[in-house]
Parts: sequence; C-alpha cells; structure tokens
Amino acid sequence: MTTVVLILETSVGRCSSLRHARCAGCSVPGRGADKQDCLASRVQIEFPDALVVHRLDMGTSGLIVFGRGAVMQRQLSRLFRERRVAKRYVAVVEGKPEATGEINLPLAADWPNRPKQKVDASSGKPSLTRYRLLAHDTATNTSRLELEPVTGRTHQLRVHLAAIGHPILGDALYGQGAAERLLLHACRLSFAHPLSGEVLELFCVPPF
Repeated sequence: MTTVVLILETSVGRCSSLRHARCAGCSVPGRGADKQDCLASRVQIEFPDALVVHRLDMGTSGLIVFGRGAVMQRQLSRLFRERRVAKRYVAVVEGKPEATGEINLPLAADWPNRPKQKVDASSGKPSLTRYRLLAHDTATNTSRLELEPVTGRTHQLRVHLAAIGHPILGDALYGQGAAERLLLHACRLSFAHPLSGEVLELFCVPPF
C-alpha cells in the first residue's frame, strides 16, 4: 500500500522519515532566497509529492505531518483546521506555574516588530492554551510543562507562557533566550487517518 501520510520527527540538526537528513535551523516551508533549503525541500528529495500540512516554529522540535499529493494534503489540513487533531507539547519554562491551568488571551500580529505576536484584547483572535506541570527544578527555578494548544495561532504557546510570566527557555523573541535552543517540543499527535479511519497515536521523546 502506498504511504500517503508521512510523519516526521524533527530535532535540532536532524529531520527523519525513512532516512535521516541534516536540517539544522530549517524552516518548514522556506520563505525567501535564504530559506530555500528548508524541511519541505529535503523531504521532497525522497518523496517528491510530499506537501506541507502544518507548521512548527523554527527551533521547535518534534512531530510534523506531510501529505502525499494535493488531495491528501487538503484532507489532512482540514483535520487541523477543524481542530480534530489532538496535539501535545513539552516545554521548559522559567519559574513555577500552578499545577494546571488555562491561558485564554487573544493574540494578534505585532506588525512593527514582526515576526513577533502579541496579546491584543481589542483585535486579537481568541486563543486558548491548557497546561499541566510535570516537574519543577528548585535549583534552577525552571519547570517542565505539558502544553495543549486548543487553538493554533502563530507563536501561541510562546506568547501565552511569556504573558503569564513563565517564558520558554531559549526563546529569544519572548524571553531571555537563556538556553542553547528553544526548549519546546511537539511530542504527541493523534488523529483519524483520512482514508482508513484508523486512529493514529504518535509520540516522540523530547531531546531535552
């Protein structure tokens, strides 16, 4: 049976499908002449019909989905658009948040400071993040969180956590950048395969 859904695990310095390819600091689809060597172009060397379904911020590691062919891409994209894909991330943040919580703050583009986003009560889009405290390191006063982006706005997790005073380590846009990389990892995806209806439960271990 032809593979029509590609699940890739990306990490700092590597992206993998059926084989490994170096992809340090790649954007997902390259924008501009300086980003033509992107994750999508690397994947298409092996699977020429692979098309981007969703995005991860540059610097975010973890699971990403490609559809093979325009029809499969549209079907998978619809699942993400209609919020029928369960997503979980792991992050390491400054400080110690509550054991569980929700961040319900509207987000909009910060046009004078692009690519930054901002909390904007007047014109921002509704944005909701749920979080759960996994562990706290008292020595460094940092915490490991599981994150659920109920909505999928640009930089949502990063802006929301910074807004409540717990920026993600390594985030130079919204925090101090006090880590070698952005400590944000897409660790779980769950959705029904568009053709078979089989529920795909996917997980990859955070590299930090």
